Amino acid sequence: MQEVPERHLEDNTRGFDEFSRHYNALLQTADRAASERSLRELFARPLSRFERGIPADYLALALHDPARNVLIAHPLLRTLPGEIPAEIPLERSLGALVLEDQQPIEVPDIEAETRFAGRLEIAKRGGFRSVRIVPLTTARRKIGTMSAARSVAGGFSEEDVRLLDQVAEVVSLILENALMADVLTREKTRIDTLLDVNTALVSTFDIHNLFIQISGSMRRIVGQDLTHFAIYDQASNGMKIYTLDSPPGGIGQPETVVPVADSPAGIAFRSGETKLFTVADLESIGSEFTTQLLGQGVRLVFCVPMVSRGRTLGTLGIARISENPFSSDETELIAQVAAQIAVAVDNARAYDEIAKLKEKRSKEKKFSEDELRSANDSEKVIGNSPGLKHVLEQVEIDAPIDSTVLILGETGTGKELVAHGLHRLSSRREGLFVKLHCAAIPTGLLESELFGHEKGAFTGAVSQKIGRLELADKGTLFLDEIGEIPPELQPKLLRVLQDHEFERLGSNKTIHVNVRVIAATNRDLARAVAEHEFRSDLYYRLNVFPIYVPPLRERVEDISLLVNHFVEKFARLMGKTIELIPTEIIAELERWYWPGNIRELQNFIERSVILTRGPILIAPIGELPVVIAEKFLNGTTLEDVEREYILRTLRASHGVIAGSQGAAARLGMKRTTLQSKIQRLGITHQEYE
Repeated sequence: MQEVPERHLEDNTRGFDEFSRHYNALLQTADRAASERSLRELFARPLSRFERGIPADYLALALHDPARNVLIAHPLLRTLPGEIPAEIPLERSLGALVLEDQQPIEVPDIEAETRFAGRLEIAKRGGFRSVRIVPLTTARRKIGTMSAARSVAGGFSEEDVRLLDQVAEVVSLILENALMADVLTREKTRIDTLLDVNTALVSTFDIHNLFIQISGSMRRIVGQDLTHFAIYDQASNGMKIYTLDSPPGGIGQPETVVPVADSPAGIAFRSGETKLFTVADLESIGSEFTTQLLGQGVRLVFCVPMVSRGRTLGTLGIARISENPFSSDETELIAQVAAQIAVAVDNARAYDEIAKLKEKRSKEKKFSEDELRSANDSEKVIGNSPGLKHVLEQVEIDAPIDSTVLILGETGTGKELVAHGLHRLSSRREGLFVKLHCAAIPTGLLESELFGHEKGAFTGAVSQKIGRLELADKGTLFLDEIGEIPPELQPKLLRVLQDHEFERLGSNKTIHVNVRVIAATNRDLARAVAEHEFRSDLYYRLNVFPIYVPPLRERVEDISLLVNHFVEKFARLMGKTIELIPTEIIAELERWYWPGNIRELQNFIERSVILTRGPILIAPIGELPVVIAEKFLNGTTLEDVEREYILRTLRASHGVIAGSQGAAARLGMKRTTLQSKIQRLGITHQEYE
């Protein structure tokens, strides 16, 4: 008997790395030829040490695959003409008894043997007459069996048995070392993959880039043909699916929203369980999405729910275009990655919510400061006239009801003050009072200002913007000059009034708000509706509770109170002491009809305080026409008087409309309002230039 030197075992370890690269294929028939070649190369040197002493015509290993409960044969020496199947079911194999009892079995004559009925048919087809099967076992595991067969009948001698036992011992050690090397290699790859995933998770909050990095890391172990990450979208009750690694001709949309019941991801999400979908399962779903999957050759889809803090956020899906099952190592890794991604998605959402909340708080602070400053400037509505008292009564009636209010009145009558009053007397007083002047913002930016926009929604949208509607949630939104809102925005505003929901520009996510809308206009909206310049349904929705604020000429008795208020205010701001307002000044001011209303009066008093150097108010009364009463007596219409006064002011400002010395400032109007009046009254350049 020839001894096997110890150095032979050392020489064999050089083949471990080569074998570990092919071991996964040993249990897969798809790469059988390469696997057998690797095994023959691995055992070539140790088997050559026995020279020609191996007492067999056929020598083969049979590795046990517990997942499928079969023995997978790998011939090392073959001189017989018969064929042995690549996979042998345990119930039909003599090797199964050896594997179970861990004792060799020898059959001297297969033709005459009666002990193993039904388990010798494979050996007969292989051309065997005698066979000896020994276990391949180490202290750690049962690896399989080794079979030595001859073409002639007869038992194996004691020397043959000892030699075969030595060969089995060497083969077992080599296989175990190779298996351990493979386990260590796979474990190192798994740890490296998880570390790469973790690095990606902490390095970016961008979900799409995060998914790309993670998919690439997983491919080293899973070798997937398609990866998809699905996040549940509550607004659409669907799965927002990010598809990666799609093969050529695959799904065209890398990001899409699919109803929950129409995708494997949604079904796994709804059940909260890991699921494997076969071709039959995909066909039974029968949706457009699964039809696309089948069309690109997908045969298996494995979906794992992504759960964080007890909440299922979505699923991680891995697909294959082959029917090779997912191994336990692969499914374990997919589950670990899914758990990591769930935490990252949850953190990314929290980060996004914190950023949005921070931006909203910043804007709320700004609007609160503006509101406080505006409240301090305006203080309260000044006056005791019957017309004003009626307005205040209507404010007290409607403020607690929370209905939509339309404030009507000429420019400068104090419509914003009335809106402030409605807000302060309502249950929303703790919320924000957010205002938007619809005529002061260019049409192209008005939609973004009102509804907000997402990053990249249009050129120049470098970041996400929260609109006034969202900012006014649980508060009041005041839309001044609502009559100037362009037609294309009117349906969107109507939807807000009816359903309290909208979408930001560049987003399909529906945002729900709890906001009270107060609108104001100096236009005749009923006339605009008749002329098809304003939507009738929007007008009726706004006109739930109209409040008409009378012009200053209809509340002459309030002029003296307003003059005293403005004189005191501007004198305090300018550090002056004005003790007397001459009655003749009050009388002259009461005679003037104030086309610019309270705003015009305020500007006039401010100029008067600037001109005053002593304790008695000096007012430039000469700027006011003294013939105004005669014109009314002669039957001249108010529109004629207004036209004449605007013409006179335009001539005095040499045709300049804007600026501190322009006609708009002198009239106490906004530039856009004056331009609108000039157009409406048919005033031409030739008349005042």
